This record gives sequence, structure tokens and C-alpha cells, in this order.
Amino acid sequence: MTDPHTPDHSSGRDDPLRYATDFHAPVLSHDVRTRLVTNPSGRYVDATLGGGGHARALLDALGPEGSVLGIDRDPDALATARDRLDTEQEAGRFRAIRGTFGDLQALLEAEKFIPIDGLLLDLGVSSEQIDAPERGFSFQKEGPLDMRMDPRQGLTARRIVNDWSERDLRSVLREYGEERRAGRIAHAIVEERPLETTRDLADLVRSVVPPPDEVKTLARVFQGLRIVVNTELEELEAALRQSVEVVRPGGRIAVISYHSLEDRRAKRFLRYGNFDGEPRRDLYGNLVAPWREVPRGPIAADEAEVEANPRARSAHLRVAERRDDEEMGTPMP
Repeated sequence: MTDPHTPDHSSGRDDPLRYATDFHAPVLSHDVRTRLVTNPSGRYVDATLGGGGHARALLDALGPEGSVLGIDRDPDALATARDRLDTEQEAGRFRAIRGTFGDLQALLEAEKFIPIDGLLLDLGVSSEQIDAPERGFSFQKEGPLDMRMDPRQGLTARRIVNDWSERDLRSVLREYGEERRAGRIAHAIVEERPLETTRDLADLVRSVVPPPDEVKTLARVFQGLRIVVNTELEELEAALRQSVEVVRPGGRIAVISYHSLEDRRAKRFLRYGNFDGEPRRDLYGNLVAPWREVPRGPIAADEAEVEANPRARSAHLRVAERRDDEEMGTPMP
């Protein structure tokens, strides 16, 4: 059955790099624009603003009365987005604020921007963050072991690598990097530290894993450290919980994830309203959940987009619509 709220996609897809800049190439921008916007005069939040690519796409789908609020913890991202959307900002259709999406509800309350018609969470890191050696996100370029999205925060990857116990390092790599050689790598780090740069860490990892596994192992190690430095999973869970309070019934949420740790949380919350993946039903057998997936399951980038932007290969978009109180079911006493 066709979802009556989903826009018609028969007119063709956007150029996959239509909204790309040197700062970031947003993925799945066509699907975000056409699936998230159901009210052209509504209020939308891009809680992971980056360089403003998705915000630009949303503004293109909105009418003159529609508006977008952007949130980001990275001052470079905010500056880039404000410059890019300067005209929309002057017209009162766009504004950007500094913060983390884990504080979503408080930020929107302070801006008097509740309720909203749509919320976007594009998780992970921007192209600029990955490509800038001084940010320390990439194992392919030498830079400090930093990995902070917000330079104001205290914890860095260098501190984790050099100060945390072998046991804690092993947990980071296993739980957040999903790395099966976590124990061996953690032990090698402790034996060789201090490690000062991304190259130091990358060379050490290469020394303890077989060459065919180097790239994937390095990606998992750096992922695990980055997630912990930026409390990414805690921020995601907080934002998903708060989304229920800020998105109006009939409004939508779109979540783009890049690895299973993110996608699993988004899937469970949007499907069941919790993070343990257990459906909860009321006395009448109705599912008690605040969201309805539209469609059910993830949306992936097509071949053309992956060819144009290889980072889109791992992206999974999930979209859900906020149920009203009656649709949510009646909780059991």
C-alpha cells in the first residue's frame, strides 16, 4: 500500500552531488528532502548541520513560510553553513546554533522552536573533519590524536590511548570499534605508548594485524576512539528519546547511520520506541510506540550516488512518522 504522505519520486532523482561543498558532501539528500518534508510551511531541524548541505536541500523543498534550524557542535561547520545560507538567514528562513543534538529539547525550547515538523540526524563525521589532518580523525593522514568534534571538550583520543588502562582500551575497541583483535591491539598500545600522532597509532596497528586486514582494522580502531571521544552513542540515544517531545504528531524524523552501532539503535527506537528491541503492547495487543516507519526498513544510496560519493556506500537512512496519542496505544497499568 502506498504511503499517502510520501512524495512522488517518479520525476527522477537529484544529482547526487547537487548539495556538496568542499566542507561536506551530504548523502541521500534527495530522499531526505522528499521523505522528511510533509509540510512546506513547517519548521524543520537539521541537528547535524555540517556544511549546510542537507539544510539547503530542506529549504529547497520548503515554501516561503517554511524554516530550518541548524545545530552543530563544530564551530567550523557553523561558520561554513551560515556563510552558505546567508541569504536564507537574512530572510528569516534559516538560523544556526552551537550545541549537541543530545541536548535537542533544551536547545529548541531556548529558541522557541517547538513543536517541529521534521528532524534530521545525519550521524558520523563530515568530509572536512575526515580530510583535515589537524582534526585527527583519519588514519590516512598524519595529525594529532584529537578526534574532537567540539574543540571545547576535554577528552581527546590521545588521552584515551596514553592514559586509559589496557582493560579499558580493550573495551573501547571491542564495544565501539567492533574489533575482534581488541585485546592484542590494546596490549600493543600499552607496550608502545606514548603515542602522539595518528601515524604513530596507525603504524602500531599495522604491526599487529595481517596486511589484508589493515584498512578495515584501522577503520574500526579509529571509529571506536572517535565514538568514545564524542560520546556519540549516548548523544544519539538522548536525541531519539527527546525527538518524541519535539516532533508534532504527523511530523517525521530521518536518521542516517554509517555503522551497525548507530543503525541498531535507530532501528529499535523507531520501530519499538526503546533500545532493547522488544515490542511492547497494550491490553488490546496494540504496539505501544511513538513512531511508524515510512517505509519499514533502511534506504540505501543507489549506484550513481555511491560512484559519485564513495562515502555514501555505508549510509542507511531510516524515516518514521510521529504517531498521535491514540495510535501509540494505551500503556498497560
